[in-house]
Amino acid sequence: MRSLLLTFAENLSFSEIQVEKILSQPLTKVLNSPELQQELNSLDTNLLKETLPTAGGVLAKELPPFYNWLKNELGVKRVPDSPDHATTWVIGFVHNQESLTHLVELHRPVPRLALEASVPRLLEMFEGVEEAQVRQEWQKAIAALCLVLVVAAREQDRVAVGV
Repeated sequence: MRSLLLTFAENLSFSEIQVEKILSQPLTKVLNSPELQQELNSLDTNLLKETLPTAGGVLAKELPPFYNWLKNELGVKRVPDSPDHATTWVIGFVHNQESLTHLVELHRPVPRLALEASVPRLLEMFEGVEEAQVRQEWQKAIAALCLVLVVAAREQDRVAVGV
């Protein structure tokens, strides 16, 4: 499986060194950074909206085994019982109805190591999408959202150990 840094670098417009720096920053700094805003603003939201049925199909098919993996192999305790929440959230985000801070709050209970291990696998779900532009845009969108989640999880771990 690809490394976390490489996964982000391949799907976002950041080098591995830039990703490493971003992951070490406080969440508020990253959320307000011009780099993240530029990345989010560069998303082709029209394409994402047009291809929501494609993404919904991928998530409906791929999320149940992904959730089993999270629960059984990574020991994540609170795992959704259906892909509906993720699909609904992604749709809400694409339509500017959901915020990144809400996404962070929803994922606070997920242990950092499980979250980090799941990012490459989550992006790989879209490998079967035949149209390259659609596949890449969804991987980019999911990578940007996951980057924020990993920043938050790392910050939470630093606070927990008092660093």
